[in-house]
Amino acid sequence: MQYPASPRVDHVDVYHGVSVPDPYRWLEEPDSAQTRAWIDAQNAVTERYLGTIASRETLRQRLETLWDYERWGVPTRHGDRYVVDHNDGLQDQSVLYTLDRLDAEPRLLLDPNTLSKDGTIALTETVFSEDGRYMAYGLSASGSDWQVWHVRDVLTATDTEDELRWIKFSSASWTKDGRGFYYGRYDEPKEGAELEALNYDQKLYYHRLGTPQTSDRLVYARPDQREWSFEGQVSDDGRYLVITVDVGTDPKTSIFFQHLSGGSETNVPTVELLPGFQARYTFVGNEGPVFWFLTDDEAPRGRLIAIDTRKPDRSQWRELIPEQRETLERVNVVGDRFVTAYLNDAHTQVRVFALDGTPEREIELPGIGTSWGFEGERDHIETFYGYTSFGRPSTIYRYDFASGRSEVFRAPEVAFDPADFETSQVFYTSADGTRIPMFLTYKKGLVRDGQNPTYLYGYGGFNISLTPSFTVPNLVWMELGGILAVPNLRGGGEYGESWHQAGIKVHKQNVFDDFVAAAEWLIAEKYTRPQSLAIGGRSNGGLLVGAAMTQRPELFAAALPGVGVMDMMRFNQFTIGWAWESDYGSPANPDEFAALLAYSPYHNLREGTPYPATLVYTADHDDRVVPAHSFKFAAALQWAHRGNTPVLIRIDTKAGHGRGKPVAKQIEEWADLWGFLLENVASPPSMAPG
Repeated sequence: MQYPASPRVDHVDVYHGVSVPDPYRWLEEPDSAQTRAWIDAQNAVTERYLGTIASRETLRQRLETLWDYERWGVPTRHGDRYVVDHNDGLQDQSVLYTLDRLDAEPRLLLDPNTLSKDGTIALTETVFSEDGRYMAYGLSASGSDWQVWHVRDVLTATDTEDELRWIKFSSASWTKDGRGFYYGRYDEPKEGAELEALNYDQKLYYHRLGTPQTSDRLVYARPDQREWSFEGQVSDDGRYLVITVDVGTDPKTSIFFQHLSGGSETNVPTVELLPGFQARYTFVGNEGPVFWFLTDDEAPRGRLIAIDTRKPDRSQWRELIPEQRETLERVNVVGDRFVTAYLNDAHTQVRVFALDGTPEREIELPGIGTSWGFEGERDHIETFYGYTSFGRPSTIYRYDFASGRSEVFRAPEVAFDPADFETSQVFYTSADGTRIPMFLTYKKGLVRDGQNPTYLYGYGGFNISLTPSFTVPNLVWMELGGILAVPNLRGGGEYGESWHQAGIKVHKQNVFDDFVAAAEWLIAEKYTRPQSLAIGGRSNGGLLVGAAMTQRPELFAAALPGVGVMDMMRFNQFTIGWAWESDYGSPANPDEFAALLAYSPYHNLREGTPYPATLVYTADHDDRVVPAHSFKFAAALQWAHRGNTPVLIRIDTKAGHGRGKPVAKQIEEWADLWGFLLENVASPPSMAPG
């Protein structure tokens, strides 16, 4: 193929005496005329290629047909009414409704689809006052992490005049009187630098309803610790503001708190209850001055403890729920009980405990899948949750505490039979002997003849667990006869903090070894072969794909690295990238630099190598992993590649890292991605759509 010109420049950085070339540094300037011309030229080449794929339109139609089913979110109760989101099928954004009763006619609360013509303004979060009268909510435009927060009167479904800007990575928490809320924000960036400038110095504020943001009261800030970020949470009894302090994406936290009396306090002392970032502490709730925390302190897979803030010495801590074999992910206080969600080999188990830690029961789930929700207040008699698996869309349940029974609240009606697909969990051995789990999902009746087209998808980082979940694109792949393979790599949180630590910094190569071992196992067990094996991942998963295809290019037929971190020398120079040093390490550290350079996808492409067919994909408004990562990797890949397979980049417009992407854009994107794979992965004729 004839690729657009990508001039190589003689730019070299020196780290610890090592010269590191960066020939495409100019692509870090997204608004320069040269970069804009390059983007247009790359998109033109990619669109010409994708336009020749006969299956593209058939795929788009099938994606649209399967996406067109009614979807409900998990209801939550606020005051005297329920709130639930709903999508009629092809709405770009789900719509928020209120219900006076569960069987009542829904009343419109907020329809994000009316906020933009193309569906690119998304509702990011909602937080309700205790009485349910007001809803604070965040909006994101074109996929950016930046949010603008508003306040809506729930009774009238109209906005107040409140508007808060320059908010990122922060929720909100109302005071008990409903007169205002706490939130975190950054200083306003320089004009034109909103999508690239580094994000430091977050501060915690209190906003009082009906006042301008300029009047918001500064609650807590640490100018001496510009990497710290703050999440303020008002305790259910309204007596405390619990401040969770984070440093980047490190799971270790510190916990501070302030005594409250009404929300208008000034100069309130801040008590440093758990300083020093010794472990992960998540505030669960309290009984007066006794605070409950989910923690991995002396328990890598999690436990629940109680700390009396009047005598917080470690010797006085009480363990309510001890560490189990399974990983404790979440604890909610609902119905005067602890409702806990565990991961058992990367799928959900839900258990209920009394407030003294006595086990009561397990909430039975339909199978190997993922469950979420279980929110509510201490006096609620019910809670709601969702359940999904690889072949089953989300079903919403109501759980009754008195009877201990679940009943279906909403179940989807879909244009396929979930019984046609099956999921199994297998275990394989990585390069160093570590046992790794992997989910396999496919059509029933699969023949293990070594010929099956297989999509191997992974992540492996930031303590994030990949659990079973349904997506329409994955269903389309499996309908066509493909296998979906999802391994649970080290670096994730599936087996607690020790599993996470085994895949970070100088141990990051373990993640790539786990992924490659999954591919080799699939081939050895005759599920597939290299000519039929594709790999994919997004964000940190895009890095995973980039590292795997540069280290073992012969092992894969095709690769789909999405919004990936590809330049490990420069990832910490943009927006929130510095925060990832907790997982990746820093180029400023000699040992970590050596590890980073050894796998950095951008720096490990070798001229003259035949690489897998590759479609890099990113978006122009991605201010999480700036698109320069993908730009530079694609340019270097086109320079290095020697072979007949295409290596292209797809650059979306008015889109970001992925959150809140309109349904229409998702359908277009996946028609292109699957079409690209069908052209470049050896598959039987029966896999051709239509």
